[in-house]
Amino acid sequence: MSEALRQEDLVKSACGKRHAADSMFLRGFSDLVESVVDIVNQRTEYVESGILERLAEPDRVVSFRIVWLDDAGEVQVNRGYRVQHSNAIGPYKGGLRFAPSVEEGILRRLAFEQTLKNALTGLPMGGAKGGADFDPKDRSKAEIMRFCQAFITELHKEIGPHRDIPAGDIGVGEREIGYMFGQYKRITETFSGVMTGKGLEFGGSCLRREATGFGVIYFLEAMLKHRGEAIDGRSAAISGAGNVATHAAKRFAQTGGKVLTLSDSRGFLHVPEGLSEEWIDQIVAAHDDPGFRLETMAAKVGGSWHPGDTPWRVACDIALPCATENEINAAAVASLVDNGCTIVVEGANLPLTTEAREAVRAAGLLYGPGKVANIGGVAMSGLELSQNAARLHWSEEDLAQDLRRIIEEAHTLCVAHGGDDKQPDYERGANRASFIRVAEAMTAFGIL
Repeated sequence: MSEALRQEDLVKSACGKRHAADSMFLRGFSDLVESVVDIVNQRTEYVESGILERLAEPDRVVSFRIVWLDDAGEVQVNRGYRVQHSNAIGPYKGGLRFAPSVEEGILRRLAFEQTLKNALTGLPMGGAKGGADFDPKDRSKAEIMRFCQAFITELHKEIGPHRDIPAGDIGVGEREIGYMFGQYKRITETFSGVMTGKGLEFGGSCLRREATGFGVIYFLEAMLKHRGEAIDGRSAAISGAGNVATHAAKRFAQTGGKVLTLSDSRGFLHVPEGLSEEWIDQIVAAHDDPGFRLETMAAKVGGSWHPGDTPWRVACDIALPCATENEINAAAVASLVDNGCTIVVEGANLPLTTEAREAVRAAGLLYGPGKVANIGGVAMSGLELSQNAARLHWSEEDLAQDLRRIIEEAHTLCVAHGGDDKQPDYERGANRASFIRVAEAMTAFGIL
């Protein structure tokens, strides 16, 4: 290659006109290219093999109609998707989400990110994402069951234990996975590890619920240990009240930290003295009650409820966004900095806007991006696949050790590829480490 290619040249060449209007995907792809442009210029085979061009386009996008009956006997129609981005290092792997906001664009971006995230686990898993524009809120158990069965009836032809292994995501938990796994088993007349996040009784992992949240704190601990520091005595503002947020909160409290907040779509709970592990356990247990409201905990725990607000103006040492995409903007970062926050670690997928990420960098905050900080969930999915393939059940202790090992090895990779050893750029390190692994596999296969 006679002349070094610039970032904008590589993005334009790879994406062309196909992604010109897809700002969400372009943002993520440009971030990757910015991190690896020097690698691409050094490795001519990556250019000759069109690695970036191939990564810019998913292997396939499947969309389908879902027809089901509600409790009133009326026909309902939804749209379902599965974006299979890359199986370069293993079968497609990624969650299914049920939410009104689900559409092809966000799933393309998430599937792309999933490919990079899965590469950091060291396990043989490619990247995918899927779901439907179905809103499970205010739906009966019977309606959710019928929808899940209709959904997997359409999707089952595209998945399999050696092809594509879905898991849960927003709106899809252990119950929904059970309905879909049962329908897949019924249609195919096979019992296989086609899904992860299953119940313990039929092949699930005993740390599945805890894995993502615990993994976030394991990664935070590794970041602090690298600086000769620890969690003990620090405070955290945490958003969300689902599995990721509550288990991150639990692990943070177990390590001597003070959990100041949890939140939901209605507002946030602020407990200046910190939520105890016992109260967090009660909130976790309350998730099984469809009528539970986080705000009802305020008086019980000696805290206050802030309706219609987010926790990012609360004074804290560490911010852990564990709720949803784009929940922190540049103004929220400014509030965090003004109130003493020095560390941001993402528990959710893409919780910071582009402007927020730029503000985090400009402020010099220690930043753990979700593409590596929240790999605990998919890492546990990979371990569940291994259990299913071997027809074994591993203990909680064994799984916890494996999960921590995977997280710490991912941290080591990020440090090695992240530049400054004292304060590595974890996003750059994650992008470079995952890209190299995927690109090497793609190059080895030839032009496919």
